[in-house]
Amino acid sequence: MNQTNTGTSMLIPITGMTCGACAARIEKALNRKDGITSANVNFATEKADIHWDPNQLDSQTVAGIITNAGFGLGEDKFSFSIEGMTCSACAARIEKVLQKLPGIIEASVNFALEKATVTSVAGSITQESLTQHIDKAGFKALLQSDATATGEDAQRKHAKQKLAKELRALKISMALTIPLVLQMVLQVFGSEDAHFGPELEVVLATPVQFIIGARFYKAAWNALRGSSANMDVLVVLGTTSAYLYSWYLIATLGTEAQGELYFEASAVIITLVLLGKYLESRAKRSTTEAIRQLMDLRPEVATVLREGKEVTLAINEVLTGDLVIVRPGSNIPVDGVVSEGSSDVDESLITGESMPVVKNPGDKMTGGAVNGTGRLIIEATAVGQDSTLARIIQLVENAQAGKAPVQRLVDKISAIFVPIVIVIAALTFGLTFWSTGIAGNSLIAAVSVLVIACPCALGLATPTAIMTGTGAAARAGILIRDVESLERAHQLDAIIFDKTGTLTEGRPQVTQLQAFNEDEDEDEDNLIMLAASVQQGSEHPLAEAIMRLADQHQIKALALDEFMSHTGSGVSARIQGQVIRIGRRGFAAESRADLTRGDALADDWEQQGQTAIWLTQGDRLVGIFAIADQLRESSPAAIRELHEMGVKTVLLSGDTDVVTQLIGNEAGLGESRGGVLPDQKAAEVVSLTAQGYHVGMIGDGINDAPALAAAHVGIAMGTGTDIAMETASVTLMRSDPRLVPAAISISRATWNKIWQNLFWAFIYNVIGIPLAALGFLSPTLAGAAMAMSSVSVVSNSLLLKRWRPKN
Repeated sequence: MNQTNTGTSMLIPITGMTCGACAARIEKALNRKDGITSANVNFATEKADIHWDPNQLDSQTVAGIITNAGFGLGEDKFSFSIEGMTCSACAARIEKVLQKLPGIIEASVNFALEKATVTSVAGSITQESLTQHIDKAGFKALLQSDATATGEDAQRKHAKQKLAKELRALKISMALTIPLVLQMVLQVFGSEDAHFGPELEVVLATPVQFIIGARFYKAAWNALRGSSANMDVLVVLGTTSAYLYSWYLIATLGTEAQGELYFEASAVIITLVLLGKYLESRAKRSTTEAIRQLMDLRPEVATVLREGKEVTLAINEVLTGDLVIVRPGSNIPVDGVVSEGSSDVDESLITGESMPVVKNPGDKMTGGAVNGTGRLIIEATAVGQDSTLARIIQLVENAQAGKAPVQRLVDKISAIFVPIVIVIAALTFGLTFWSTGIAGNSLIAAVSVLVIACPCALGLATPTAIMTGTGAAARAGILIRDVESLERAHQLDAIIFDKTGTLTEGRPQVTQLQAFNEDEDEDEDNLIMLAASVQQGSEHPLAEAIMRLADQHQIKALALDEFMSHTGSGVSARIQGQVIRIGRRGFAAESRADLTRGDALADDWEQQGQTAIWLTQGDRLVGIFAIADQLRESSPAAIRELHEMGVKTVLLSGDTDVVTQLIGNEAGLGESRGGVLPDQKAAEVVSLTAQGYHVGMIGDGINDAPALAAAHVGIAMGTGTDIAMETASVTLMRSDPRLVPAAISISRATWNKIWQNLFWAFIYNVIGIPLAALGFLSPTLAGAAMAMSSVSVVSNSLLLKRWRPKN
């Protein structure tokens, strides 16, 4: 990245080019833009050499031209913890500083979380440079990876020390301010002579103003140095004006100034602001309680069997495949499979399931769950950042760190809020002095305007609601990927369900089978053997049912060649030179086998709600299986709740239409259709969207991924495949359909809370500033109102912690 007097130049890595024509298209789009002096795109190096006028364009605009052309950029992502922010205007200033830097694609600062996330063109800027620019703006930045390296305990200790420091400063300030307030109270009750001498007021007020209040001066100076203004500027202007005016009265009136001074006003304002900040900090910690609870689940050490001996290792030294010993009452340190032992396991903080779950050999375990009374040996399958708990923490952190679209508008308002308030305060002083001729009253009215105005409440309204809402959702077993997903979820008015593993148990059982040859017993075993041989390469629930049947009959599968999955239809393989097909009737018919012998039986099974699976060997029908999957007990309640919320429900399944209709009727769905292929599910999402619906798709398999991606909100069952979870916007950590209406409910509750917060934040300033300007509020009352405005917004957000799903 180079910047000269004549322009800016940058080498930008580009992804997605497949030929020279792509390079030419990008080059044409860039050179067409006013302000770009030259652009050359090299297909071989996959880079664009671009020169532009920085007075006309910035790097975000240049990057946007490339992405709008349908290509991607090589990107670097950085995450910082920020110290020193006092209001949302500070966050806006840091964003402004970062966005001016060449190479920055996006910069977002979350005041409530005290975090910054920066996306830049790959190689255009270093983390050290970003840190330096943040430091120059008057704040302290710590790269998130560095923060992690210091350990969670160290970070929490630092946070507690910071809170304790704020409390000490508050106590000292209160001790010095209370005597000043006491004389005011005595005067109210008729003790006109209950004043301290000017000397004692100076002694009490000065440490509060310049020692305890030094933080406000420092922050205000940093803001002004960065050509911006924040809450600290308002506090400094207001309290310093009252303090210096009191000195002016002492200098001009001498002892007659007793009882006319405003030292108590400046001291009270600072003390009340400190009180508000302390309460706000405590409340903000409560909004991130879900993250802290999840982090508490991670043990620091694990007991591992190495060469037959028990060895205690740091958790980051445990490897996949290790046998980990978990004693009663301990947190399970890794994801894995139970190798030995049996125990009740508490997974409530991970899945939201309130009752312990019995785990036996072969069962999957999730790291972070709490072992009951039994001793377990677990074979580790995922450790560290690959574990389920680490992924949950990352998802919750990402959701909490994001900014809702409405917050970006609020940030723009906050950026101009303080300058407007300063202008209003100046006009208040001028107009009041012009009408009354009393400088003291004019100054007090102006000070009241300065100290009642608070951009903090605006800055906290959205992020605190999002943090509390996503935290409450996580405790219930609902993981929301990002803020955009949270916003879209509250608008959902149509839900499409997959059947198997979603509304049904997802553990189909073979209930009947029929072989088509003379020797029935021998051919039944042969039918099971062929089916198991083909299905051993599949992870579909129907395949698992076949494999369980083979285990019950102690039948071993044959080796197979050329296994192939035909999504939505079945699977095939070559065994001993012959092609074996197993799946739906239409798929089996492709073998050209005569299937008519099985039609009557298959129809009878399907009328009973059982699925017929056909198996052919070459061009011969070998047999059919009847497979049934029970409806989950909670499915009808989930559908009823969705209907009560005004949500349209649709069941789409690859199963036969008869079976799908029976399941749909039993669950109470509004519409059910069977024989639907994966691409048809995605097409149905598009069709409902075109009708004006906001569509959610619920699934748990690979075949659901296209529809999950096409929906406004894709919701994946946490027990499903990783690809479904990666594609979905929301993941349900336990297989309970009632979490679907719960996810919509918490999204609506969070969005309602955001608008409540914004209403109160705006109405507070809309009413408070005019009252202060007209002289109806003293500086003390204005300071108290300012201090409590942010606290009230955060406290309102914390009410979301009381949300619980209806199950």
